[in-house]
Amino acid sequence: MTTRSAEHATFIIERLLKVPIARAFRAWSTPEAKRQWFACHGEWVPLDYGLDFRPGGTERNHVADTDGLLHAYDAHYIDIVPDARIIYAYEMKLGESRISASLATVAFEAAPGGTKMVFTEQVVFLDGYADNGARLQGTEIGLDNLELFLEREESPIH
Repeated sequence: MTTRSAEHATFIIERLLKVPIARAFRAWSTPEAKRQWFACHGEWVPLDYGLDFRPGGTERNHVADTDGLLHAYDAHYIDIVPDARIIYAYEMKLGESRISASLATVAFEAAPGGTKMVFTEQVVFLDGYADNGARLQGTEIGLDNLELFLEREESPIH
């Protein structure tokens, strides 16, 4: 018998991106761009990716880890204000087990030298899943990848 539980956490990550707001927003809103940076484990095998970026649209990122275990991210976009805000809900599964459900908000505002981006996630870890800070760490790695992606795009030499 599975023990049912729900452990809530919230975290906020702020970044100063050295690009204009429109460029930062495009990195989130176009499949070609987002697929290049939206991963926290480069050695994992991509299985399925799709992005329908609009209110009511979805995003799917399924990968297999080095042991072959499925890590499934499935999101639903709730609110999008171009160059200002993205709000989406998503669930994570390991294999067939749902381990969490989240509400995430990404806010963009002009700042000296580029764009201030604030990522806020409200997450509930389900049925005894012990995250031990991995979600925050993985999100930080993903946002590090976003910054590197934006720097490469702005560089005159590719």
